[in-house]
Amino acid sequence: MFDHGWAGTMNRKGKPPPPKIMEVDRKQLDELLEHAEAGQALSKEECQLLRAAFGSLSYLQNLLSQKNISIARLRKLLFGASTETTKSVLGEEVDGASPPAGAEAGEEARSSSDAPEAAPKPPPPGHGRHGAEAYWGAERIQVPHASLHPGDDCPECQQGTLYQMARPATLIRIVGQAPVPAKVYELQRLRCNLCGKVFTAQVPQDVGADKYDITVASMIGLLKYGTGMPFNRQEGLQESLGVPLPASTQWKLVADAAPRLRPAFEELIRQGAQGDLMYNDDTTNRILERMGKRFDKAEAKNSSAAESKKEDEGKDPQRRGIFTSGIVCSCAGHLIALFFTGWRHAGENLRDVLVRRASERGPPIQMCDALSRNLPGELKTILAHCLAHARRKFADVVQYFDQEVRYVLKALAVIYKNDAKARKQNLSPEARLQWHQAKSAPVMKELHQWLTRQIDDRLVEPNSGLGQAISYMLNHWSELTLFLRQAGAPLDNNVCERALKKVILHRKNAMFYLTDHGAQVGDMYMSLIYTCQLCGANPFDYLTELQRHAPQVAAQPQNWMPWNYRQTIDGVTDTAPLETVH
Repeated sequence: MFDHGWAGTMNRKGKPPPPKIMEVDRKQLDELLEHAEAGQALSKEECQLLRAAFGSLSYLQNLLSQKNISIARLRKLLFGASTETTKSVLGEEVDGASPPAGAEAGEEARSSSDAPEAAPKPPPPGHGRHGAEAYWGAERIQVPHASLHPGDDCPECQQGTLYQMARPATLIRIVGQAPVPAKVYELQRLRCNLCGKVFTAQVPQDVGADKYDITVASMIGLLKYGTGMPFNRQEGLQESLGVPLPASTQWKLVADAAPRLRPAFEELIRQGAQGDLMYNDDTTNRILERMGKRFDKAEAKNSSAAESKKEDEGKDPQRRGIFTSGIVCSCAGHLIALFFTGWRHAGENLRDVLVRRASERGPPIQMCDALSRNLPGELKTILAHCLAHARRKFADVVQYFDQEVRYVLKALAVIYKNDAKARKQNLSPEARLQWHQAKSAPVMKELHQWLTRQIDDRLVEPNSGLGQAISYMLNHWSELTLFLRQAGAPLDNNVCERALKKVILHRKNAMFYLTDHGAQVGDMYMSLIYTCQLCGANPFDYLTELQRHAPQVAAQPQNWMPWNYRQTIDGVTDTAPLETVH
């Protein structure tokens, strides 16, 4: 329930301020109703509760009367922003100091509230504009001086000699155009007035015979699966710019290009399986031809034998959910992003990746949340659980248990500050482990003692939100603190969470995949594009070069990864005709 103690005050826009949350159970409301029905005089507290109830109803009616209100905006208006930074949750900065040993939550909170306010941070240096070096994807055009050359006499003093400076003057010129531009070549035709023979001008040598260049599929795929721009929206934009590109044509182009990209995608999976660290998680998705269906063995038998066996393994006959699993692998200093959409959970897809792992390699570190469906079955991994998931359970109940949550979040803030310092110093995994053991282990030990005391001394109701958050953290303490025992173990699964935002953006805009084949094509494009972004490569150029050198990619896909394909191209002299790779 909401406490509208503002008594009619308005903000600068003439609207009532957001209400404060009051914790009220159904029993209190029932007692209030019984007193009112019996005609008994209401106490001051009951009057305040009744006023808050009517204020809540009025506030919600006012919000719902707005025609443009959305569920997300309504949630934000009622409960505030969803960011979970310590500053936003607790309303104050954290200086990174460890909580005092043995301090109770209430004492620590009161001492922090009496501290002087920290001075505001100075604005970061810089003017906010990008320098010429930031435009690494721009075409570079060398412009020589019109009349002077290196070695000429100086026209000003007539005595010195001109030399070329190492750094030229730069001028950045940015020109807008349609995402997929077009050129119309009008070939001159001459006709003999006697014999009627027609002579047509030759097509320029640099113009291909096909209507659609291979770069078109690259751009469409990048817009669709990299930025979440649906085919229909691209069609409308292209139509308004005078370059029609129907949605059906867009799909045909990206689908036809997919076989030429698949060898690189399969190689990404193979190399990702050799990684030392795996992040995995999944999110819900939609495939229209599967909507309303459930997996069943009879249906699997109607497909090919290989596909039937693949689908039948580990399946629950009642499973109806459709998911996209995100797996981010850290391998040889590179991050590889893989996406898989279908009935399978994140753990089952991770198992399919790990079966390609070399037998001589030991088990990798796996970072995920505590859901059992994230585990790869019988394959062994060194399991680490996400500290951010455990932290979120405390942040969700801060409005009811302010002092206790304050203690936990400040302790975890110390851990994250220590990890940020380790990254800033570019420490090796072993040095980072020693750093955390020296700086973070004492803080986590005190936190574990505090959490245990809350349960053992019955200081918190086990079934309350705080009790469940504490139980979750204690039950998974070993996995949550792997970073204190294993070199290279991360704190959280945020790397995979960011990868899944690609999937969520596509789902939000395109709503669904039409078929399984469409989902497989989307997974492949999304994996290649996001891996390029993680490695600092140009995804448009990468997709184009994979198509342009399709035979070479099929023969040696390990030389055509986002981090080494440019070096390979520098050594490629034979550009064979474009072929479809099956």
